[in-house]
Amino acid sequence: MPHLYAIAIGSNRPHGRFGRPPGVVESAIARLDQDFGLFDASPIVLNAAHGGAGRDFANAVAVIESELEPPDLLRRLKEIEHQFGRRPGRRWGPRVLDLDLVLWSGGKCRSRRLTIPHPQLARRSFVLQPLAAIAPGWRIRGSLTARHLAHRLARRRRRG
Repeated sequence: MPHLYAIAIGSNRPHGRFGRPPGVVESAIARLDQDFGLFDASPIVLNAAHGGAGRDFANAVAVIESELEPPDLLRRLKEIEHQFGRRPGRRWGPRVLDLDLVLWSGGKCRSRRLTIPHPQLARRSFVLQPLAAIAPGWRIRGSLTARHLAHRLARRRRRG
């Protein structure tokens, strides 16, 4: 039976073939459509870099459909990152492509290499805002939806 997955997509380094980060994100969405069933994709947004990442990021979220179980999908996403030129490096360093599996229709999943929902999801407006644009009613924690968490985080940022 197919599962739905929310994939956070980010880039803050240009690529020789795909161009600047927004082009990399657009190409990654096309690749997800080619390899899986693309259910929907958010608009691409530009965000300030966090930590030691340096350059600003282009971000989006894609909802895909796949028969794969979460650990197998994670392996496929890491292969795509590698094919786009991502190499192991600093944890918060610049990257050509970052694909994070943040949610799936099966609910929670926890292993040594993977935790779904993504542990930082509720703190990442650069994921929540695009997710809320395409899947506002997706439940993340109990009765909390993507729209609710995005609104809560935006309200907190306005106050702070």
